Amino acid sequence: MPHAYINGYNMYYTDKGKGTAIIFIHPPVLTSLNFTYQIDHLSKYFRTIAFDIRGHGHSEPSEQEVTYPLIVEDIKKLMDELQIEKAFLCGYSTGGSVMLEFFLAYPERALGGVVICGMSQVSDRKLKQMISLGRLFSHYGMIHTIALSVSWAQATTKLSHLSLIRLLFKDAKRTNAKNAEQYYQYSMHYNCTSQLSDINQPMLLVYGEKDKTFHPYARVLQERLPNSRLVIFKDMKHQVPTKAADKLNDHIYEFIYLCQHNEFPFT
Repeated sequence: MPHAYINGYNMYYTDKGKGTAIIFIHPPVLTSLNFTYQIDHLSKYFRTIAFDIRGHGHSEPSEQEVTYPLIVEDIKKLMDELQIEKAFLCGYSTGGSVMLEFFLAYPERALGGVVICGMSQVSDRKLKQMISLGRLFSHYGMIHTIALSVSWAQATTKLSHLSLIRLLFKDAKRTNAKNAEQYYQYSMHYNCTSQLSDINQPMLLVYGEKDKTFHPYARVLQERLPNSRLVIFKDMKHQVPTKAADKLNDHIYEFIYLCQHNEFPFT
């Protein structure tokens, strides 16, 4: 398994394919394994990179508090280590917030972004309660419970998919409870909404039709990001990377192709 010593900790990452780089960012307790279907397919056309955030999966626990700015610095250092000058970034759920923070901190290193069911801040009661519950369970060391919940949520009835769920659960159980709590905690208070107009790179926004809690966040991003396009996946909830993998992969491929040819339909 490839590891790199990044900013004082041992980071696990995957690096597959050649060409334009895409870096994937996961939410708390889930790991880089959540992007298995994206890595397997898109690596045929691009260089695909996914990593386990500090204290998650096969990455070493962090002595420093896990915050978005710290994760952003880790991404930048990984890009330096892999000699990647610029990349597309793809963030899922709170990983989308981390991605936005990267664009604000290092715009010169970002070619464009894909936000999957993400947000620029947490403002509604339901999502706050969900994140607070994750933080509380982490505080009391109940990572096994969170791991089972977030892994099983990705499941479908396909046998091959159920095999992935078992791997996701095994990976998620490795999460360091303190680092997960810190990640959840920072997510609660992060807010970059007022800065979205400063992000000029092309952005693809992907959400599930049945993921009603996140629809207001999708509208905020669509309205405030200067060069963005919103895509809603019919009959889909929050688990887009696994449950709508083929459709998501097609949209990411098309998005990057259009960006490379200066044909992305800016709105």
